[in-house]
Amino acid sequence: MPEDHGTIYKPKFKDSFSRVSNFAIIESTLREGEQFANAFFDTETKIKIAKALDEFGVEYIELTSPAASEQSRSDCEAICKLGLKAKILTHVRCHMDDARIAVETGVDGLDVVIGTSSYLREFSHGKDMEYITKQAIEVITFVKSKGLEVRFSSEDSFRSDLVDLLNIYKTVDRIGVDRVGIADTVGCADPRQVYELVKTLRGVVSCDIECHFHNDTGCAIANAYAALEAGATHIDTSVLGIGERNGITSLGGLAARMYAADREYVMGKYRLDKLREIENLVAEAVQIQVPFNNYITGYCAFTHKAGIHAKAILNNPSTYEILKPEDFGMSRYVSIGHRLTGWNAVKNRVQQLSLDLNDAEIKAVTAQIKDLADIKPLGIEEVDTLLRKFHEKVVAPGSPYRS
Repeated sequence: MPEDHGTIYKPKFKDSFSRVSNFAIIESTLREGEQFANAFFDTETKIKIAKALDEFGVEYIELTSPAASEQSRSDCEAICKLGLKAKILTHVRCHMDDARIAVETGVDGLDVVIGTSSYLREFSHGKDMEYITKQAIEVITFVKSKGLEVRFSSEDSFRSDLVDLLNIYKTVDRIGVDRVGIADTVGCADPRQVYELVKTLRGVVSCDIECHFHNDTGCAIANAYAALEAGATHIDTSVLGIGERNGITSLGGLAARMYAADREYVMGKYRLDKLREIENLVAEAVQIQVPFNNYITGYCAFTHKAGIHAKAILNNPSTYEILKPEDFGMSRYVSIGHRLTGWNAVKNRVQQLSLDLNDAEIKAVTAQIKDLADIKPLGIEEVDTLLRKFHEKVVAPGSPYRS
């Protein structure tokens, strides 16, 4: 295979990769995200988040059901009046009362949901599949009569009977639903299960397929990618992945995964440099810190420490980076104030400081850094001070280094 530092190796599954380059994001921070333990968004905050998501470029913004409370209804109406490029959706139960309230708010579409697993049918709403199907037909027909988009989703899809699922999806597809939805409500699914279910569903419906993955077992992003490979068209996300329990597929995590699959396509769709701003806004609103290992924007995301890593990164960043920090408005940082540092990384810092040191001298000062760092790590200011003092000694008259 020829060497190419600018591209990513991909297996020859052309159909699969062409599909992942054609998807839409349904951003659910203002719906699923409101179910996060710390979340309370007032109207002003919701509007800020909606505008930030729109600037990022998400295709849809999903809001809490206006049937939930009077404030939820008021907020929904306010966001619908902002004139955003993104379509505004609201998430409602598969019930005519909720649908009637929702269609009056000015939304572009309704995301209709009802539990289909035996757990939810027995312990939640208590209805059988015949009732669920009848209710779905009534609600979808009503929403379509109002000229709005409508998605029908089963809840707890991966613990539902496959025959039940396919029958109801085929029924709603025949009456013209825009999307059907699969929801891993408890986060139990793995990528192989996701691929098989979406692939099967793709064979029986002609409408779009939306997927919603919870992250209880750490598979949300991988599941989203597997779903797109199998033929899904829409993925639900939230900023920082916030939501019920451990949340859902994170916006940043999905952006990173899809960027790695097709950089040009993703950069053409979304303002990736706006991601950090959105995450900081939401983190402040829900009173959490952006995690140190957060996709793209975590403070360690583009930090390199080990000596052999640092040398390679300085020669060609693609050696240890699959994402280009500058594409996300981020910066690379090579850490040198520690016992693992290498002289090539120190040399890079010497050059940044415009200090005149040769390779032998850089190796000597690197040894000093390592000796000090064996006692405690050094901050960048401490390292810079040490380098400048070393330089002063080197260039001083009678210096043993250049005698």
